[in-house]
Amino acid sequence: MIEKISPVPVHVAIIMDGNGRWAEKRGLPRTEGHKEGVKVVRKITKVSAEVGIKFLTLYAFSTENWKRSKDEVDFLFNLFVDAINSYLSELRENSVSLNFIGDIKALPYFVRRSLLYAQENTAKGDKLTLNIAINYGSRLEIINAVKQICISKGEINEETFRNYLYTKGQPDPEILIRTSGEKRLSNFLLYQASYAELFFTDTLWPDFSEEEYVTILKQFSKRERRFGGVI
Repeated sequence: MIEKISPVPVHVAIIMDGNGRWAEKRGLPRTEGHKEGVKVVRKITKVSAEVGIKFLTLYAFSTENWKRSKDEVDFLFNLFVDAINSYLSELRENSVSLNFIGDIKALPYFVRRSLLYAQENTAKGDKLTLNIAINYGSRLEIINAVKQICISKGEINEETFRNYLYTKGQPDPEILIRTSGEKRLSNFLLYQASYAELFFTDTLWPDFSEEEYVTILKQFSKRERRFGGVI
């Protein structure tokens, strides 16, 4: 039973970092770290739904990750598909809707097909929206939004701009967490996270526990959010 948290953030974003280093520290292939990382996604998604978070955005694969070895990239794509197939029924049972953000059309066909199927088959979930950022880059997202506004010849303001982002219709994240000790945003939600509370932990993603996650949520509940004003 999780202790009551108040206020509960509506939207949490996480940069899941450290899978490779977790494996290397144990003398294992990097792929083993990615496998363990998927297990943590399942646990953190479950906790998020239990405490009442409505949107959870996880950075799974960036536009820069194509620079990794072909073997690792291929493994990651197959892991994504296997994980979706394994947890799809559980997500439906827990009323979690899957949403994928990023340049999805540039992914291999078998990945796109799996993502579309999962998104359609969890669309009725209304407890938690799980955004998986895959082939995502915030700079590209912003540039594409500007291009689309120019094509539409619409007025450029904050409201219309938001309607061209991948997260259209969703509130901005109040919390952004990064694991593994790195302290940078790495091209993740640069527009949406303008006023997010930032939490950096040295814990590698496969070791990130439900307890540490809840501790961060509790710390957030005690922060004063002024948005440039004075309390």
